[in-house]
Amino acid sequence: MEYVLLGWPPGGPTLRLDHRRFAYAGKFVVSNTGKAVVRPEGDEADGVGADEGPSTAPDGAEYDTDILAAVAFDADRTDDRTLRFRYITVRSDLQGEGVGPRLATFVAAKAEQRGYDRIAIAVNNPFAYEAMYKAGFAWTGRESGLAELVLERPAGPIDDTGSTPDPGTYHGGLERFRERDFGEPEASFVAGKVGSDPPARVAVPDGVDRTDPDA
Repeated sequence: MEYVLLGWPPGGPTLRLDHRRFAYAGKFVVSNTGKAVVRPEGDEADGVGADEGPSTAPDGAEYDTDILAAVAFDADRTDDRTLRFRYITVRSDLQGEGVGPRLATFVAAKAEQRGYDRIAIAVNNPFAYEAMYKAGFAWTGRESGLAELVLERPAGPIDDTGSTPDPGTYHGGLERFRERDFGEPEASFVAGKVGSDPPARVAVPDGVDRTDPDA
């Protein structure tokens, strides 16, 4: 897979994603957020977009059919040294395969060279919570006004030889989700995490130039 940074805020590109295959598809049409994507590479590109129905939206606009995952981001409104991930979306048939966490680490590795100190994201479900822990995020103990849990991590690569995520903090966030009235499969997922260790972090994708924020 190819990880591509398309642009930084505020002059980011727009993406037209198929709402049948991507959550939050409409959030990627705006141009005031930066964007990064995952695309198939080499032989992986064969057949992308095939058997997925129309390649155009109801209004006639062409979908970006070569996108496997995407993230939209901009500076935090209260701290311009913090980059905030607004939305991460992974094509429905690839969810759970680690594509989202690797995309998050890709952008985080470049954010430091862009002048950011930290990366933040607010999540509203345990699957996103688990995925962002794989990307090196940890719960801050805070919630947003939308009852989302706020997670943060340092910008730049994380030294895996150092400390590991605190299990108490990890389970504290899961407990918040356990207190909510989730149905399946969220309820079973959270129940299955009782007593478990935080997930292992994914590595920064191979071939990423950590010195060039625009590469």
